[in-house]
Amino acid sequence: MLEMFDYEFMQRAFIAGIFIATLASISGTFVVLKRYSLMSETLAHSALVGVAVGLVAGYNPLWVAVIVAVLSSWLIEYLRSSFSLYSDAILSIILSGSLALAVIIVSLGGAFNNSLFSYLFGSILSVSNEDVITIISFGSLSLAILLLFSKELYFLTYDEEVAKTSGIKVKMLNYLLVTVVAIIIALSIRVVGSLLIGALMVIPTAAALQFRVGFRDTILISLFFALFSVIFGMTLSFHFSLPSGATIVMSVISMFVLSLVLNKK
Repeated sequence: MLEMFDYEFMQRAFIAGIFIATLASISGTFVVLKRYSLMSETLAHSALVGVAVGLVAGYNPLWVAVIVAVLSSWLIEYLRSSFSLYSDAILSIILSGSLALAVIIVSLGGAFNNSLFSYLFGSILSVSNEDVITIISFGSLSLAILLLFSKELYFLTYDEEVAKTSGIKVKMLNYLLVTVVAIIIALSIRVVGSLLIGALMVIPTAAALQFRVGFRDTILISLFFALFSVIFGMTLSFHFSLPSGATIVMSVISMFVLSLVLNKK
């Protein structure tokens, strides 16, 4: 089993995967409790637009994906806070529009190839040294922000109105949260894929919530589920030549089913 670490691409994939699992599980706790689960899917499709632009224009797709995802997150938060629109309606509109735009761009640019497939479903073979550096750099910044504002985000997540009356800068924190989530999702598409990253952000938290423990313990359980799923999923991906994103998602779904069974008893 350990012989897979003789390959440099597996070393890069595990470093990136473990980092992404940590980021996705921690940020996912805030996203799920804020009833923003569809946000991850929406921003993943927005990041796909960035990937399409990068592939067609010849830029680094991961960098462009981060930029487009962040801009989309700001647009979503602006529409949610400035207009009388339901959050799920806004997310559905942006999700559909982003996917349609990405398909049009790759069609016009003739970018339908294996490289695009790896961004859709994830591929441990495609993680480069530059990707690892980008993931660690942006990921460390995102993690630092989440930890620095964890108390305020916790308050905001449970009751936005009370947080506002308590003097917390709710608007700024909302923009900060969606920005961090957008960055994490864009960084994750290399390993997990844009069509599957939402599962890694939402399902570990959903599984952890079944244990009905405190906020900190929920984050720790979610982190364990995410890390186990990424490590086990990438191991299966290596040995059976499967897309890493698909094996990771099936692993995390297994964790969710297990949590349901344990708490049912």
